[in-house]
Amino acid sequence: MAGDAGRKEEEISKVKIRSKTHVKPGKIIGRKECQLVTFDLPYLAFYYNQKLLFYKGGEFEEQVEKLKDGLRVILEEFYQLGGKLGKDEEGVFRVEYDDDMEGVEVLEAIADGLTVDQLAADESTSSFKYLIPYNGVLNLTGLHRPLLSVQLTKLKDGLAMGCAFNHAILDGTSTWHFMSSWAQICRGSNSIAAPPFLERTKARATRVKLELSFPPNPVASSNGHTDQAPQLREKFFRFSEAAIDKIKSKVNSNQPSAASKPFSTFQSLAVHIWQHVTQARCLKPEDYTVFTVFADCRKRVDP
Repeated sequence: MAGDAGRKEEEISKVKIRSKTHVKPGKIIGRKECQLVTFDLPYLAFYYNQKLLFYKGGEFEEQVEKLKDGLRVILEEFYQLGGKLGKDEEGVFRVEYDDDMEGVEVLEAIADGLTVDQLAADESTSSFKYLIPYNGVLNLTGLHRPLLSVQLTKLKDGLAMGCAFNHAILDGTSTWHFMSSWAQICRGSNSIAAPPFLERTKARATRVKLELSFPPNPVASSNGHTDQAPQLREKFFRFSEAAIDKIKSKVNSNQPSAASKPFSTFQSLAVHIWQHVTQARCLKPEDYTVFTVFADCRKRVDP
């Protein structure tokens, strides 16, 4: 087992980027500006939101061209992802798009010693950093880098598609709205089921001026030398659809009131994990803890 893990780690480290291109909307959009509002701004200090999907089979070059063609079409609706972050004359952050901007970054890579099953069975995220762009990159860097970067990696028996979205532009729901719409176009649809709503100020028009600077290197010591970042232990816990439905049903069976909104999948799973982690730590009722859950409650998206 250790030998297999070592071989896989060696193969994953051999992922090679062989080209970088940019994709723009397939039609002229013109100059567009959209102010970020108060519920967008906290995400500027977060990292790019990353997604990784695996697909078995198919001809890699044909898949890449199909995905690029679909991306050109879908960016006609989601054109903000082809733009950059900017500021207006008062220092208020906004999304800016113009036809002369580079657009979405698309990386093509190869890791033909790896299979989909090997990657899907991984119990940590450490190896995935080679398959997804913009690891540890702050959303604030969207001032000078693309708001969406896609890495398409050729595997031994399929394709890995890693996406990095600027989290100040998309939340989880709108990310999967984009991904599902892109998949619709790639499957041959002439239009998407639901166009995006891009004007944030319709929900909240508050203007906030921010003076943000990039933080110092968090692992740099006071003597000017860079220290090794602490190693964290990681492990995936997989929940089947049936298990999630059971957990969600149990949580929603105990609603605070008849008028309460049902708990979401994310909320139900977070509560379940928090309860069991607390029990495993043998904590007392008066003990204070903070437990953060990063869950990806995803659905299947077929290109």
